[in-house]
Amino acid sequence: VQLQAFGGGLVQPGDSLRLSCEASGRAYSLLGWFRQPPGKERDVVAAINWRVGMTDYVESVKGRFAISRDNAKNTVYLQMKNLKPEDTAVYYCAASPLTWSMKRDEYDYWGQGTQVTVSS
Repeated sequence: VQLQAFGGGLVQPGDSLRLSCEASGRAYSLLGWFRQPPGKERDVVAAINWRVGMTDYVESVKGRFAISRDNAKNTVYLQMKNLKPEDTAVYYCAASPLTWSMKRDEYDYWGQGTQVTVSS
């Protein structure tokens, strides 16, 4: 599977942004968004198993971010609202052969990152 993420940019605090990740090849049911702030490790932001309709989020983005998938387009989205400076990071999409996981090491396929910068 190949994943291509895009949609990042420079926004102000409180703004919204939607990231997209187009997948080609085998369709894995478990997809995730991860982010890596400057000088820090890459951590999970949200995950979705679209076959069973399950989603989950890291606590810091609950109520602000929403992960979804367009089956027809084989694309997973991360809708981000009320962005904060601490959301600044390189965002990655990834796919896992498992049914469910929020662990970075259990995702085998990664797209290139897209930079999100939240600054006034």
